[in-house]
Amino acid sequence: MKEFIKSDVLSPIDFLHGGQFVAGEGWSHMKRHLDICVMIIAIHHDLYIQQNDTHYHVKPGDVLFLLPHRLHVGYKVSAPGTTYYWFHFNFSSAVSILSDQGIQQEITSIRSNPHTSPLKNNGTIILPVYSRPKYIERIRILSKQLLDVSKANYYNHYAVDYLATSLLIELSEQTITHVNTSFKKSSPEKKLDAILEWIRVQALGYISVNMIAQEFNYNKDYLTRLFKKETGMTIQEYITMLRLSKAKELLARTNESIKMIAFTIGMKDEKYFMRFFKKYEKMTPSEYREAYYRTPMNNK
Repeated sequence: MKEFIKSDVLSPIDFLHGGQFVAGEGWSHMKRHLDICVMIIAIHHDLYIQQNDTHYHVKPGDVLFLLPHRLHVGYKVSAPGTTYYWFHFNFSSAVSILSDQGIQQEITSIRSNPHTSPLKNNGTIILPVYSRPKYIERIRILSKQLLDVSKANYYNHYAVDYLATSLLIELSEQTITHVNTSFKKSSPEKKLDAILEWIRVQALGYISVNMIAQEFNYNKDYLTRLFKKETGMTIQEYITMLRLSKAKELLARTNESIKMIAFTIGMKDEKYFMRFFKKYEKMTPSEYREAYYRTPMNNK
């Protein structure tokens, strides 16, 4: 049974420490109890962590929360080079742990009161203890920025608290959207999920509406209307969002050249990519990368 964390962020969380961990030969997570929360975002290779009696096989793109006053221990050795972001923090308000059923009740309440949503008025966040976020690139980029600011010696120490809170809000939003839509999916909506995933996999290569329509045996015009109705964006806008997300991830996480990143996301013209990026992000790729260049490395 899945577990979910429910709290609120009417005040920002208390960010304590954070970093990027890279495992050496024969490493497994240490055995310990903590009185704080830990957020782990897997980057490279697999991580094996037991929390009380539950074993988690954490793969790249997964997010795991280690909760206070629970036993945490590695139950298997990870490969050398296993890498993940880690953040230690405390919530600023009471925390409750909910089951799948409890989460359904929370989401039903939000859906039934769209104009007086508890999420909007009360600052509620809902976080899965273990998950694989759909838009992990957003999580990674926010993590990179948080680590950068945490080492930047800002005069205002609340900067990291608010950035860490934004990171949790992003994960909460993705969680609520996913759980929310799972209640009401009709057959066409379920098929749309498959279409979205297919586009996500193919988005960095050549792709067209005709290709998608043929792949899923849809009329092109019907597919275009359905996609817009269900997602609120056109197919091309969705492809653009995926390519931008990948470009931003590569700019933040790698030292690849601008030309190589342009090629990776399906653009052979470096200058066109630079214009494309600036149009949507209001800054050049180099300016974006500069904002995330500091990454603390440690073994805590």
